[in-house]
Amino acid sequence: MERKADTPVRKSRRRYEERNKDERKEKNKAWATSIDRQFASEIDEFLKKYNITKVALIYAGYEALRNQLGLQKQQDQQNKE
Repeated sequence: MERKADTPVRKSRRRYEERNKDERKEKNKAWATSIDRQFASEIDEFLKKYNITKVALIYAGYEALRNQLGLQKQQDQQNKE
């Protein structure tokens, strides 16, 4: 794929990206995963209807799974000790 012509804004953005790439990689994680498109559309509609972000969904799902597996109680007990 051919690169678009350089403009001052594009040059500035490229320099910014190059300077901050490592910091962004350390701070954030992206998973390359996929699910069925119909299921994904259903999730997107639900999130939009209730004004929930995908990040909030991930946090809530993670906490729900921890609670379901009993991991939250174990960690809370260890933190108290």
